[in-house]
Formats: sequence, C-alpha cells, structure tokens
Amino acid sequence: MTPEAQLSGAAPAGTEPTPSIDRLHGTIQRIAANVEQVLVGKPEVVRVALVTMLAEGHLLVEDVPGVGKTSLAKALARSIDCSVSRIQFTPDLLPSDITGVSIYNRQTESFEFRPGPVFANIVVGDEINRASPKTQSALLECMEENQVTVDGETYPLSAPFMVIATQNPIEMEGTYALPEAQRDRFTTRVSIGYPDAKAELAMVDEHAGHDPLRDLRPVADSAEVQALLRAVRRVHLSTEIRRYAIELVTATRQLPELRLGASPRSTLQLVRAARAQAALSGREFVVPDDVQAIAVPVLAHRLVLTSEARASRRSATDLVRQLLNRIPVPRGDSDGERR
Repeated sequence: MTPEAQLSGAAPAGTEPTPSIDRLHGTIQRIAANVEQVLVGKPEVVRVALVTMLAEGHLLVEDVPGVGKTSLAKALARSIDCSVSRIQFTPDLLPSDITGVSIYNRQTESFEFRPGPVFANIVVGDEINRASPKTQSALLECMEENQVTVDGETYPLSAPFMVIATQNPIEMEGTYALPEAQRDRFTTRVSIGYPDAKAELAMVDEHAGHDPLRDLRPVADSAEVQALLRAVRRVHLSTEIRRYAIELVTATRQLPELRLGASPRSTLQLVRAARAQAALSGREFVVPDDVQAIAVPVLAHRLVLTSEARASRRSATDLVRQLLNRIPVPRGDSDGERR
C-alpha cells in the first residue's frame, strides 16, 4: 500500500465484511470495563490503551514504580482471548531471547527455527529500558513490519500484533534510555500517575483480599479484534482533517525549543489514532476533537527538546498543547466528503 493510501485510509480490495460502529463500540466498552476492574480510577489511561490497539499500534507505559504499569498491560492482554507472552527485560537479555533462534537438529541434519516470545498477538515487555540497546533493537522490525528475520529467513507474525512496553523514567541505574528510533515505533506513550484519594480507597477495598487479574476473563477474541481493526480502517477522514494533522506535525519541526520534531511516521500514526478515537466515540467519521484528544499521547514522546528548553523546565507535552491552541481548527463540515 502506498503512503498516500495509508494516510487516506483506503481499505484494501477484497477485505472481509466489517462490523458496524455500534458493534465496535459495544465490544470496546466491554474491554474497557474489564481493564478498569484492575486499573481503578484511570479511564483516560484505559482510553489511550484502547485507541492504540484499534490503531494497530504499540503502547509505551512510562511511570514511577507501583502505579500499575504492568497491571494495565496484563489486564488488556487478558481481556482478549489470544496468544500472550511476557518478556522481563534484563541487562543480560539477548536479541535471540526475544526473536528466537535456529537450532541444529542432528536427526534431520538441518537447522530448525525455535520461535521466541515475540511470536504472540500481544507481547508485554516489562521494564524495556533495562535491556541493552542491542536487545531493544530486536523489536524494531517486529513493531514496524510485523515480521522477524533470523539467519536470513523472514517469519511473519500473527495478526493482531501489539507490543505493550513499560519503563521507569526515575530509576536510571542499570538502565538504557530508549533511542529516538525505538520511541518512534511506539504509537502512543501514556503515564498513569498516582490515583486520587477516592480511587486509592476503592483500590484498597477491592484489591486487598485478592488479585483482580486472577479473576479477569476474556471478553473478545483475536478474530473479533481483527474485525474491529478493519472497521476502524474504514472510518472516514476528510481532507480538512488530514491537512490539520499534517499542519500540527509540521509545526513541531519549526519550534525553537525542539532539537528534533515529529517524523512523517508520526503523521500516519496520528491519523490512525484519530480514526480509532472516532470509532471509540461511536462515530464513522473523524472530527478535530479526535485529533486533539490523541495528539499529546501520539506526539509528545517523539519530540527531543533542546538543552535550553530542558533547563527552563519546558516539556514536550506543554509544547504540543500550545500548538493545539495555536493552530486553527477546521471549521467546515468534516464529514462533508462522505455525504
């Protein structure tokens, strides 16, 4: 598919019938309710996670210890009846521990490929920044092309495929910061934050006696999720909304506070996430509010601030919000082309 087709979201010829937006909305609401049994009082975090899944992207959960990063990843994985694997990233982890390895079989006198944990529908990578850059790079091809190449042989990954990685930005001893190329592969980044007093009290009441993850049961399967993904691809995206998304991404490359703006991949990820946000809201077309609702999670982690901006305590999140306030919002009928 050409980049123009990816940006416009044209559905490939010969695709299977897709479910209605109403059915999509009902299924996603069930998944959200399931996840919120584990992550109490964080509906916005759950929303971003679901948008990422519907956008066929990957999620980076970055926050301090003990706020539920791994619980979010596990809850989302267990809410879907599909193959799930978990990788605990450590300094001694090797790329072959993720992708798999070819082993010599003496009986057949040939090499046999033994798949690694990345061969699953949902891969939970815990503390991804504890592994070396060499090991982190083993995920680059997987996340971008949904395939693995080992010893010159390419092996496709099953669909749907999603990586949910966690990292601790505070504890730096024994960690390796994700390079820009790796961060750019993640569709969204989300920080959970501390719960408010009411949510923490509810968490203590509900979680003190048992682990809610043990009681969690799937509410959708992989076939249903693939049907939902096809439905999201067909959500209408008008020319005005596409131009708005491109103008927003282009503006990040012109900010003096940034050493590196958002990449063209960011534009594709932004419009895909906007489609997912529209579907999550029960609409068959994208409006500017959808782009604004997902812009910070999609763009902020891709921006590299200058040393002066960091010294003045500016943040990428603040800069994206300033752009949202500054760039004119399309006022035309955003679904007019569809009509």
